[in-house]
Amino acid sequence: MSDAIVIIPTYNEIENIESILKAVFSQSKDFDVLVVDDNSPDKTGDKVLELQSDYKDRLFLLKRKEKSGLGSAYISGFKWSLERSYNYIFEMDADFSHNPDDLERLYSACATENADVAVGSRYVKGITVVNWPLSRILLSYGASRYVRSITGMKVKDSTAGFICYKRAVLEKINLDRIKFVGYAFQIEMKFKAYKKGFKIVEIPVIFKDRTKGKSKMSGSIIYEAIFGVISLKLKSLFAKS
Repeated sequence: MSDAIVIIPTYNEIENIESILKAVFSQSKDFDVLVVDDNSPDKTGDKVLELQSDYKDRLFLLKRKEKSGLGSAYISGFKWSLERSYNYIFEMDADFSHNPDDLERLYSACATENADVAVGSRYVKGITVVNWPLSRILLSYGASRYVRSITGMKVKDSTAGFICYKRAVLEKINLDRIKFVGYAFQIEMKFKAYKKGFKIVEIPVIFKDRTKGKSKMSGSIIYEAIFGVISLKLKSLFAKS
């Protein structure tokens, strides 16, 4: 068993899942993978089950009954991973917007360079996003600047979803009290780690928009991120979490 596991949440990712798993398992560093599938109508979960014979004892599936949100999927994956002996727990998308070749760089930041949380960042060295419309870049970049101004965090890409957590970080965060599900989930997790004094570093990555499948972005996710940040900051002033 590896000391690191990559959690990949899926909902209708049948076009990407086999290729992304192959790419992760082809790294020189051994990573295990946990796919958290929300009962995808396109049978993504069934494809993962089929592929388990190719990656024996390295590929795992956590199949949920229905689509319940990105944050909820990751929380389920975190808890599953913490019940086992993984020391480094990753978040990564299934659609190749996160390059599996960057996994080892995030791992090294935590395993050998004293980081507690390593964030694959689109904005730590300029703007390294490919194939996004300008409107979406401005929204995402503006959201991160907004988060920094409200929370005081120095993280330049607070909505990033390509992350390595040391086990100790997730053990210290009360996962049952994480409330957000979309972009705000990513902000909330980083903010909780920041408030507990963990060292967060940003590793520059090139983010490429998906070429297969459909984006899960929605207006409600954007709304949650904008107004959830204020809620996070206010609650942090009055309570430990």
